[in-house]
Amino acid sequence: QARLVESGGRLVQAGDSLRVSCAASGITFDSYVVGWFRQVPGKEFEFIAGISRLGGEIKYADAVKGRFTISRDNTKQMTDLQMNSLKPEDTAVYYCAAAFTVRVMTTRREYAYWGQGTQVTVSS
Repeated sequence: QARLVESGGRLVQAGDSLRVSCAASGITFDSYVVGWFRQVPGKEFEFIAGISRLGGEIKYADAVKGRFTISRDNTKQMTDLQMNSLKPEDTAVYYCAAAFTVRVMTTRREYAYWGQGTQVTVSS
């Protein structure tokens, strides 16, 4: 059974850095594109970053480009999202997701498996 579990979310100050992680099980991890999304209550899911199966393709949303870095370790079946220079508008629940595709997709419907989310709160 596929399972994705995020961790690392917490309350931080504006300008701080934070790393959130996602551990996968029950899937052949290196067969999946991995993406990070976030959601603010009452708003749509927002694509943040995605990385292809072997890391050759990476995409970022304009809102986080230059501040966030996505990575993956297929041997550990994990993906990380390093977030620097955090802003209050980065406050959201962050989700990792896995898509059985070749290219990095930016739409929610392409991702078959999702974690439960981890809350990141950035105070001003």
